[in-house]
Amino acid sequence: NFWFEEVQYDELKISHVCPACGRHAGRLLPASKQETPVNREGETAQRLTGALFQNGTLAVPGGRDITPTINQLLSLPFTLKVATRDFHPPDHVSFDTSHPPPHNKAFSSSVTIANPQNSVETRSIPIWPAHCVQGTPGAELIPELNAAKFDRCIDKGRDKRVEMFSPFADAFGNKSLEAASFDLAGYLTEKGIQRVFVVGLTGNYCVRCTAIDAKKEGFDVFVVEEGVRSIDAGQKGWDAVKGELEQLEIKVVKMDDDEVQSVGS
Repeated sequence: NFWFEEVQYDELKISHVCPACGRHAGRLLPASKQETPVNREGETAQRLTGALFQNGTLAVPGGRDITPTINQLLSLPFTLKVATRDFHPPDHVSFDTSHPPPHNKAFSSSVTIANPQNSVETRSIPIWPAHCVQGTPGAELIPELNAAKFDRCIDKGRDKRVEMFSPFADAFGNKSLEAASFDLAGYLTEKGIQRVFVVGLTGNYCVRCTAIDAKKEGFDVFVVEEGVRSIDAGQKGWDAVKGELEQLEIKVVKMDDDEVQSVGS
């Protein structure tokens, strides 16, 4: 997943993406002493790692097609650019290899997991093929991505006990440095971010959850549609997600819409 954030703040512009799902260099310039606010934009890109692309263990149809859009967004003067990537241990609870047959079929089986911070709370999650495993090529950002333009990359899904579609929190809403490499909401707030632009894989899982959690954290959120692909693009997939996001006042925009074209102005 990738995303970009925009804020109104008295700092100049600053100038990271993951392979398997649907999260590295640049730096924030020092704050100016002017009182006139300068637009600050940020971008978040979700799960552009190798496992999610063609021939990957969790390949998303057309996943690589979004790379030019993401690189184009990375060329814009967003204040902050953050990549997210799944970075799972080899025995992650969502993997088919972590469960005995016959109820371990990827894409069709599910498993009930408990909240690591409250064992009474449970929920059902889908089972996936093993993907984005730490220390494997499937967890690396794809080479087509202009990753040098990211300011930072957050590794998520590191806790084997719990699913984590969003870099903001796990499936139960917990924030833990065991599950994610840093507190994303705190980082964005510290940098004065107000608007978050989200792109990446997959639209109906990581992109959806990232956008919703960003909204819960108080940011204005935009999803750039050309930069998103989904496991299911039909009425039960991305089309349904778009309707849900719009009901939550999360705007799905196009590259030529004013929200994108005005970045840095």
